Parts: sequence; structure tokens; C-alpha cells
Amino acid sequence: WPAGQMLCVIFDEWLFHLLNDPLASNPTWLHVWAVASLRPFDAVVGVILLMLLIRGEWVFKAIEVRQAFFGFLAILLLLLFIRMLFSKLAAQMGWQHNSPSMVISGAIHMSDYFPDLEKTWELKDRSSQSFPGDHASVLLIWGMFMSVFAKRIGQVVLVWGLALLFMMPRLVAGAHWGQDDYIGGVLLALLALGWGYYTPFTAKVSGWLLRVTEPVFGLLQRVPVINRLSVIRNA
Repeated sequence: WPAGQMLCVIFDEWLFHLLNDPLASNPTWLHVWAVASLRPFDAVVGVILLMLLIRGEWVFKAIEVRQAFFGFLAILLLLLFIRMLFSKLAAQMGWQHNSPSMVISGAIHMSDYFPDLEKTWELKDRSSQSFPGDHASVLLIWGMFMSVFAKRIGQVVLVWGLALLFMMPRLVAGAHWGQDDYIGGVLLALLALGWGYYTPFTAKVSGWLLRVTEPVFGLLQRVPVINRLSVIRNA
């Protein structure tokens, strides 16, 4: 609705200037978020999230981590399907838009400071289709999934601290508006969690994957070092 959308835009512009403007005057801020905006850093984030997911006796018991891993994988696949449908809906409804770095006058582009990084490592600071935030939706679904099973407040704080921290690079660089994350990303994550975890879908898919991959994990249990991982050793 126009009134609500205007409030979102006002907040998003304030948030963008708060995060983006210091890039011009603070070299540390610039370099930290430039590194965090590189595509390879997304792989580092993925490894961190995966390690916390399959760490035995933290959120999940050691004997549960393999099924938890497959359950999360099933929800990610569902998220991908929902994202595909939602993209078509967003295009038809006219919800798609350019990122703030392409719209707001005076925006600081990190690619101007590091042109070689943009070419070599895909430094992302702009997008012509920034809604919804795909990067944020994956982080949010991980946070929601882990929160469902978390038993201590410290686990929840760490999970959401990491999720929000890793959402920041795209916001600082101006590749996404805030609403791409707190509206688009949250919507996709809630739909995937609701249709995945709160129906038999995840239980059925994870159970099937457990059965069909059992021979593979049986072989991996013979590999030194790898066989110490809870996800390999227990099921």
C-alpha cells in the first residue's frame, strides 16, 4: 500500500546512508565490507553455517545431525522453488526494483574503489533486480530452522547474531534495500519453513535421503579424519 511503502522507503534510505556513507571516510569500514561482499566470502559463510548445523551435541544431538542436515537441505530446495514462483509474481505485480546504489544520489560504490575485485571476485554492490533478497532469505531460513530446535537462549542469540551479521554486506554495499530483506527475505523464509517443517515434507524427504545415502556414508566412515564428524559417524 502506498502509505506503508513510503514509510519503508524513508526507513530504507536512512538505513542505507547510515551504513553506506562511512565507506567514503573510514578505510577500515570500506575494506571489511568489501571483503565481505565478495562471492568467495559467501562460501565461507556457508561453511560456518553448515559447521554449526552439523556440530554434534550443540543444537542437535550427534545422532540427529545427519537427519537435520538433510531436513535443512529439503527446506532449501523448497525455498528455491518458492523463490522461482515468487519472482514471476513480483515481476507481474511490479514489485521489482533497482538497488539503492543505483537509485540514491551520492551512493558510495565499492566497485569504484576496487575495480579489480569486481572483475575477478564478483564484488556485488548493485542489482537491477534486488527484490527479494535471496542472500537474506537463505540466512533467515537457517536462523529460523536452528531456532526451532535451539534449547538455550545463548544458541538463539548466536544463531541470529550470525544471520544478521552476514546479511549486512549487501546492505552496506547498497546491493539491496532493507525491505528486500525484512519483507522479501522474511516472506520467502517463512513460506519455506511453514510448508517444509510444519508439514510432513521435510520428515519424508530427510527420511528418504537417509536411506538412499546410507551406503555412501558407510564408505565415508572408513576415511580417516572425516569419519570423526558427527554427520558421518552417527545416524
